[in-house]
Amino acid sequence: MENLKYEDLELMSYDDIAYEVLKENGAKMTIKDLFGQIIKLLGLSNEEYENHVGDFFEILSTDKRFIMLENGYWDLRVNHSHKIKIEEDDDDFIDDLEIEEIEDVDDEDEEIDDDVDPEDDEAEDDLKDLSVISEDDEDDEDDDLM
Repeated sequence: MENLKYEDLELMSYDDIAYEVLKENGAKMTIKDLFGQIIKLLGLSNEEYENHVGDFFEILSTDKRFIMLENGYWDLRVNHSHKIKIEEDDDDFIDDLEIEEIEDVDDEDEEIDDDVDPEDDEAEDDLKDLSVISEDDEDDEDDDLM
């Protein structure tokens, strides 16, 4: 952090300084070493280190620029991002994707296709023995049963 003056560092937050340290260092660091370097750069005491290391851990945990690695190491998330390779065949698939709009259809608005070939509709054969009765006819049958 040779390019930053002490006055500039004083105005920065711990996470911003940590970002610059990791960026300049180019390697992962433990939280102990990372915060230790920040304390050293700011000229703070060991007591300050002990009082604020927990807060520093919380800051790194919630800041999306950082990622916690195995064995307590921390690094910049950009150093560990995964890139997805899309092959040419996938491009065609992605181009063919369309979002279809779903419309609500009321029973009254439903259209009936009169051009249906009766030979193609097997369900129609199953229904030929059924008869349609009105509600009045149904009420009369219920009265007869009682």
